Amino acid sequence: MGAIDEQSADLIQSDAFFSEISDAVASLVFPYFGFGGWIEHYTGYSPVWQLAHALPLWAKGIEKEVGWGVQALFKLPPYYEIPFFEPVEVKGAFKLVVQHTIEEQGWGPMLDAVREMPCDGDYEPWDTNVRKDFLRKWYHTRSKQVQTVSLEGLMEGEEDDRIFTLPDPVQNVEDYVAARDFVERFLATLPERDRQIVQYRQDGYSYAEIAEMLGYKNHSGVIKRMEAVRKKFDEYRRRE
Repeated sequence: MGAIDEQSADLIQSDAFFSEISDAVASLVFPYFGFGGWIEHYTGYSPVWQLAHALPLWAKGIEKEVGWGVQALFKLPPYYEIPFFEPVEVKGAFKLVVQHTIEEQGWGPMLDAVREMPCDGDYEPWDTNVRKDFLRKWYHTRSKQVQTVSLEGLMEGEEDDRIFTLPDPVQNVEDYVAARDFVERFLATLPERDRQIVQYRQDGYSYAEIAEMLGYKNHSGVIKRMEAVRKKFDEYRRRE
């Protein structure tokens, strides 16, 4: 390893070089968090994207795992030939670093929560499988042939009602945005327990199952709460 010329030194210290290195490391780290797709499918709002770009943390982990780091480079004799590592070796090292870091930092429960509760802002607006999977699960749009139902219709008092199913954004973006905004504003007016009931109904749980999960003696208590939610919805709709 010889001396670095001034032009190379300027390049290494530039923001562009740091960004390229950060992105490269994040791409190596991301697959071992257990999330679908590639890191390019996620936005900077995603907690996992942010963790993957925590360059100092991963640099420290690699140094601890394999012994290579900035200090080690400074200690090398002049014209030392740095060995070329095979891709499988690099991936193996990063896999161990991510696994050890998750365990040491206690990130397991947090990553589980992020995995279970994604949000629209986590994904780039591209037609990727991870985004389509998110939209299908979150908004209950299983295919482009799903028949959408109006919000008013979904609040009818049927035993097998589906609460707050939204239009498929692929079919009608304007209806999707308007319905989603209306749903979120209405739900924000409800007490936490009522929001939980609505969410569980949206996820397909029966009244009996919800009663057991929320500690009701029987499902009649859940039905009464849903009737109260419907009344509030009617009042909210009239005000709007």
